[in-house]
Amino acid sequence: MAFRLFRLIIGLVLAGFIGYWLVQSEGGIEQISAALGQDASAGEMVSIALKVVGCLLLFGAYYFALWSDSAIHRNLDNIFSIPELLRKLIFTIALLCIYRIGVNLPLPGLDQDMIQADVARQSEGAFGQALQHLSMFTGGSLQRFALFGLGIMPYISASIIFQLLTSIVPALERLQKEGPAGYKKIQEYTRYATVALCIVQAFFLMKQMGVSKYIYPEYQDNFVRIYLMGVCGLTAGTMFLMWLGEQIDEYGIGNGISLLIMAGILSRLPGAIYSLSGMVDFSLTGAGAEGSIGPLKILFLVMAFVFVVAGAILITQGQRRIPIQQAKHMRGRRVYGGQRQYLPLRVNHGGVMPIIFASSLMILPGIIFGWASQKWSNDVTRTLNESFRYGSYVWSVVFVAMIFFFAYFWTTIQFRPKDMADQLRDYGSFIPGLRPGRRTAEYLERVMERITFCGAAFLAVIAVIPTVVTNAIGIPYGIATYLGGTGLLIVVSVALDLVQRIEANLVMRNYGGFLGGSTRIKGAYR
Repeated sequence: MAFRLFRLIIGLVLAGFIGYWLVQSEGGIEQISAALGQDASAGEMVSIALKVVGCLLLFGAYYFALWSDSAIHRNLDNIFSIPELLRKLIFTIALLCIYRIGVNLPLPGLDQDMIQADVARQSEGAFGQALQHLSMFTGGSLQRFALFGLGIMPYISASIIFQLLTSIVPALERLQKEGPAGYKKIQEYTRYATVALCIVQAFFLMKQMGVSKYIYPEYQDNFVRIYLMGVCGLTAGTMFLMWLGEQIDEYGIGNGISLLIMAGILSRLPGAIYSLSGMVDFSLTGAGAEGSIGPLKILFLVMAFVFVVAGAILITQGQRRIPIQQAKHMRGRRVYGGQRQYLPLRVNHGGVMPIIFASSLMILPGIIFGWASQKWSNDVTRTLNESFRYGSYVWSVVFVAMIFFFAYFWTTIQFRPKDMADQLRDYGSFIPGLRPGRRTAEYLERVMERITFCGAAFLAVIAVIPTVVTNAIGIPYGIATYLGGTGLLIVVSVALDLVQRIEANLVMRNYGGFLGGSTRIKGAYR
């Protein structure tokens, strides 16, 4: 019953969306009838044909997924037949909807029209690019001074800081080894650090953007109050997002913080695709307007998109499996042990953290050199500003180097071959051909160094090549940012983790899994 209601609601929403497009939106039925009633150009006819085909494809996909006897239909029906899994999904979606509402709630006392106009003028500058780039990772909306403007990045930064400190500070390392009690204490410290980071970042953002010029005239006398309300609002918004992520972890499905970031990225993709569609020129003569994109470039972008998604899946699921032999031991007259297992080492052990670190640091040179070129205009500052502009050759080379550095740095912090070798020895397991202890630790470290190089190379290609290609084609910065490899890598990684969790719930209850039949996500089960 729940699945029937779900597909009925989806059908009504889809019909309403297409009906609105055909009746009221620009480029709808009036444009189609006008074009058919007169001699339309070949480009207009191709554009109309593509829009009609798009509507048919949407209805075809809806029928195939929710009404026909397909594998997708059966898998969705399995999900709706498990009340516990359905409750988790509904709870997660509800909290994500609350998050999207909060992103659009403005801070009090600020003129949003002036902010939007000013941000649009600065979008191509260094600071405007920094805001767009950071907004993609934070899940917030720095450009609109919304309640969730800072997003979840202060909490992520505090978590990363304490992860690093646990490897340096002996007291935190002892807390980590205490188990759940120590982990709870570290989480408490992380929350306190998040509040401090929120206050600092909120003050910096409001000072950098010049909040005083955006305050309504009737509130100019209460500048300090508006300023403090903005700082408190941004801090409270981030803490509420942190609470939402923890609630999703406990009562929903998936990693709450990662889902918030993925929702923030996906919310911008439709706008980026719509902006890209406005630049498309389907004229057969090729004499389109300046800055237009022809069919060949669109085809190339689609192929690049598929390459990025495939590469992201490859490096996310890629593993190096090291054979592990369990030692045999006698108990009475029976022999136990001797099984052969595998120790999986991820090719991309750092996940998306190297790209996030590198992207965050690469914002600073553009801001610093852009400010220096305006304050001291000379050949040196102008050259540095042009060299470290987003998408330039020097910027790309330094960005790749930073990705390699942080990939090895994060792996060194998280992966401890000596502890792993000691655990294998304590459990009576060993790698064939190697003595337990120091030799095993050296082997694991050598293997991890090699596969980390491959993972960092894949990360660099996925993060840099799509952005370089789109810049060469002439796509604006905002579109290139959200259609580039970094955002897609985060979305694919989080989506794979979500699918694996749904798959585990289905397999646990003797269903064929989310992918249908005996198919499994490669690398998800060992």
